[in-house]
Amino acid sequence: MSNILIVHAHPEPQSLTSALKNLAVDTLMAQGHEVQVSDLYASGWKAVADREDFMETALPDRFSYIAESRHAFASGTQSADVAAEQHKLLWADAVLFSFPMWWFGMPAILKGWVDRVFAYGFAYGVGAHGGERWGDRYGEGTLSGRRAMLAITIGGREPHYGERGVNGRLDDLLWPIQHGMLYYPGMEVLPPFVIYQSDRLSEIEWPSVAEAYKRRITGLFNDNPIAFRTQNGGHYDGQQVLKPGLGAGENGTHIHLVQPGEPEEVLDSRAIRARTAV
Repeated sequence: MSNILIVHAHPEPQSLTSALKNLAVDTLMAQGHEVQVSDLYASGWKAVADREDFMETALPDRFSYIAESRHAFASGTQSADVAAEQHKLLWADAVLFSFPMWWFGMPAILKGWVDRVFAYGFAYGVGAHGGERWGDRYGEGTLSGRRAMLAITIGGREPHYGERGVNGRLDDLLWPIQHGMLYYPGMEVLPPFVIYQSDRLSEIEWPSVAEAYKRRITGLFNDNPIAFRTQNGGHYDGQQVLKPGLGAGENGTHIHLVQPGEPEEVLDSRAIRARTAV
């Protein structure tokens, strides 16, 4: 059995989003998994990243959150709430993020959780740079080996978030979260579970939604993740630009997904010679 962390961001315990969170807890525990929940509103999570996050100051003359984050993580002087959430992430085999889409993104309290918990040295600033390698990120990093999935409630209609929808493609709206916040530190990201027109869901419709979510939860460790390209798999050049010949026929964020027929890893001539010699 596995360890599952649910990071939940909704202010109303009786909301549809909270019902999904409760369903996930019950389903996962019934399957024998260990579950922890970080209920950000219920716990009064501090969302603002500022000086108060640090027990001591490395650079007292000019405040730099990045520099202070790096110092605090390395010296073990982070605030207790941040360190506790990092321990939960390292404990977890998978993380579910439960939230409503507000103004085309996550609630501010959840963004504040990412800002504070994903510290320098923990989620970024990891690994060595050299040649085409820019540290351990996008498929590598501290959180490698873990899976993540978003469970999102959206008030709008599904066609509004389609390929030609007025709100833009949902995959593009979620790109900063799924690719930028979760895949960056190494987590494999599953396609999101989404409920559209969530404020209009009736009691009659709930059972089918609940069953659909249970199926997704059951596949948490078996379903295929989104096929993001790994940063250090040979797809990008020394400037971290996708190499010519890759992503043909696609544009926008689509080019950063492995396309049908493409290898997941692209070797340059030196790597091929090195592997052949072995």
